Amino acid sequence: MSMQLLLFQVLNGLGIGMIYFLLSVGLTLIFGLMRFVNFAHGAFYLVAAYIAYALTLWSGSLWLSLLVAPLAVAALAMLVERVLLRHTYRMPHEAQILITFAIALLMQELVIVVFGPLGQNVPVPGALSGIVFLGPYVYPAYRLFVVAIAALVAVALWLVVEKTKLGSVLRAGSESAEMVGLLGINVDRVFMATFALGGALAGLAGVLFAPIRGVEPFMSAEALGIAFVVIVVGGLGTLSGALVGGLLIGLVQSIMSTLWPEGAQLMIYAAMALVILARPAGLLGRF
Repeated sequence: MSMQLLLFQVLNGLGIGMIYFLLSVGLTLIFGLMRFVNFAHGAFYLVAAYIAYALTLWSGSLWLSLLVAPLAVAALAMLVERVLLRHTYRMPHEAQILITFAIALLMQELVIVVFGPLGQNVPVPGALSGIVFLGPYVYPAYRLFVVAIAALVAVALWLVVEKTKLGSVLRAGSESAEMVGLLGINVDRVFMATFALGGALAGLAGVLFAPIRGVEPFMSAEALGIAFVVIVVGGLGTLSGALVGGLLIGLVQSIMSTLWPEGAQLMIYAAMALVILARPAGLLGRF
């Protein structure tokens, strides 16, 4: 592998890793606060990607989708949580998995009914369709844009979690939701807001990734698998763990797609297995 190709793959890995961070951070926040196993998380990513596809066909640009799709998916996540999932919080994890898996299959089938079973391409915005020179190297402008947006979201989430009252509630709730409730805080509303935030972040990941990989009705299963790998590698319930896990898995996948294309997907799970063997709670997880 030449140095230029290696650098290109590292930059690719950073871009993909930041998308994986957006995809998984909502899932880890939901689990960390609510101890809820959400197998419908990949479906929110799927719905947002198809909203981006539909709006791009209608408006001719992806820009509108960056605002509309995450908000629409946040509303959908809130609706699902209020109507169905809030009744399952005290159920065993097995029941939560079955219910959310059924929701994911329903959303997948609805996407097939509306858009058909075949994959579609989503064009990159014209302003970001070129390349950027990084010294002697070139890199697609859109992928740098993805890294920048995801980095801004990561900083904003860190500020919310570490510097605001809501963040204090989230951190306290991850330790003991009952204690937070005894302090007079409406835990039910906090759960609803957390679920909506997780859906919005998955939706943003779906919009940003749509021009890179296209859209197809079965992409939610792949996204869900990646999200769980990331949070296992980084550590359940931690914002920094989702970031480190996303970047690590993105780099492994990108570099191995050049060194061993047939085994790139396999190496993601091999990396997860190595992390579990060395540190069962994840790289930044709490024992």
